[in-house]
Amino acid sequence: MPKSTTVFVCQECGNESPKWQGRCICGAWNSYVEEKVTPASHQNSVKNTDKRNSSVVPLKDVSTSAKERIDTGISELNRVLGGGIVLGSLSLIAGEPGIGKSTLILQSALALTGREKTVLYVSGEESDTQIRLRADRLTEEIPDSLLMLSETNIENILEHSEKHKPELLIIDSIQTMFSDRLESASGSVSQVRACTGELMRLAKDYDIPVFIIAHVTKSGELAGPKIIEHLVDCVLQFTGDRMQDLRLLKSQKNRFGTTSEIGAFEMRDSGLAEIDNLSGVLLDNLNDPVEGQIATAVYEGTRPLLLEIQALTAAAAPGFGRRTAIGVESARLGMIIAVLERKARLDLSAKDVYVNVVGGIKTEGTSTDLAVALALWSSAKGIALPPRSLAVGEIGLTGELRTVRAMDKIVREADKLGFNKLFLPAQNLKNIKNPRDLDSLELRGFNDLISVLSDQSFS
Repeated sequence: MPKSTTVFVCQECGNESPKWQGRCICGAWNSYVEEKVTPASHQNSVKNTDKRNSSVVPLKDVSTSAKERIDTGISELNRVLGGGIVLGSLSLIAGEPGIGKSTLILQSALALTGREKTVLYVSGEESDTQIRLRADRLTEEIPDSLLMLSETNIENILEHSEKHKPELLIIDSIQTMFSDRLESASGSVSQVRACTGELMRLAKDYDIPVFIIAHVTKSGELAGPKIIEHLVDCVLQFTGDRMQDLRLLKSQKNRFGTTSEIGAFEMRDSGLAEIDNLSGVLLDNLNDPVEGQIATAVYEGTRPLLLEIQALTAAAAPGFGRRTAIGVESARLGMIIAVLERKARLDLSAKDVYVNVVGGIKTEGTSTDLAVALALWSSAKGIALPPRSLAVGEIGLTGELRTVRAMDKIVREADKLGFNKLFLPAQNLKNIKNPRDLDSLELRGFNDLISVLSDQSFS
C-alpha cells in the first residue's frame, strides 16, 4: 500500500509546499490548503489502457493526414475551433457564471444528436430536470441519442463512457468532479488536475472528443492550476456582459487551428443566435461628425473586424490626470499619449483621458494606435472627425506610421460597409491590389502621425 504524504497546495496556481505559507509565489494570500496525496500506482489509471500497445516508429512513417473533424452544427463555434471538433481532442470552455457556456454546448449537442450522433452530457452542477428544461427552450424535440448522466465521480464517468462510447463527451463542470484516489475535496487543485488527466487519457485512447466546462476566477482567469491549460488541446473563453445580449467566444489555445478567431453570438430566449456580421453590430452612429469618435479595424483569425473607438479628455483635478482605458491596453495608451505630447505638442498633463472600445471588445495588437491617437486629438482640440471615416495603423515612438497585416482585406471590408475615408500607413497603401475598384472608399496614406493631423480632412 503506497504511503500517504501531506502537502500544502496553492488553490490559485497549484504550487506545492511541505508547510503552510501565508503568501504563495504567485502572489496569492492565504491560498494554501492541506491535502493528503497518495502516490499513484500502475493500477490507478483509465481501464483497459493496456489494450493500446505503444511502439517506437520513425518520424517519417507517421501519417500526416489531417484529423477528422466533427461539425458542431454551429458555424461560429466551428470557426473558433478551426473547422470543427477533432476526434480524440480535449477542449475546455471557460466563462463567468450565467454567461451561456452550458447553453452553447447543449445547443451543439442537440445539433450533433440531430444527425444521429451519440452525445453523453455529464452534469455535476445541475439536475437532470434542469438540463431538460434548458433543452426544451432550445428545441421542440430532443433526440434519443442525447444521453444524460448526473455524476461527479470520475471513475464512474469513465466506466459509462467506455460502455456507451459516445461521439462527444461533455463534462459540466470540471470543478465538481472528484477521484476516489484523492482525499481532497472536489474543486481543489489536486482533484481538478487528476480528473483532467483521466479525461485526457480517455480521449486519446478511444478517440472520443471531450468538452470540459470550467469556472473562472474573480479576475476572469481560468480557475484551477495552470497545468490544465497545458493538458487540453483547445482553450476557449466565453465573454460578455450579462446585462447585454452580445457574447464573444475566443480561442486562447488551439493545437488544431488559429488562436485569434472570434465567434459572435446574441443571447435570446430561445438560446444563442449566431452573428454573421459582427462589425455591423459594433459600429453605430458614425454618420455624423462627432468629436473623439472614429472607427478602426483589427484582423482576427481569418476575418477583419471593424470597431468604434471613443475618446474623451476633461479637465483634471489638481494633481495627475487620470488615464482610463477600456478595451485598449493601458501601457499602449500611455505610449500614444506620450507621442502626441512630444510630436504633436498636445498637452494632456492637466487632462483626464478616457478611451473606450464600443461593444466591450478587448483589442490586441497595434493596428488601433492611429485611431486612438486621432480620437484623443479630436476630443482635446474640439474638432470633429470626418463621418464614416476609418483609421488603421501602428504608431512608433518617433511618430512614424508602421504597417499592419491583412490591410487589403480590411480595405475590402470597410468598402463593403460603406465607409468614405480610410487613413492608413503609406507603405500599406502601396501594397493594396486594385485600389481603383473600390465603390466609395477613399484611401489616404501617410508616413507619420503629424502628416495625418495636418491633413485637410481635419481642418
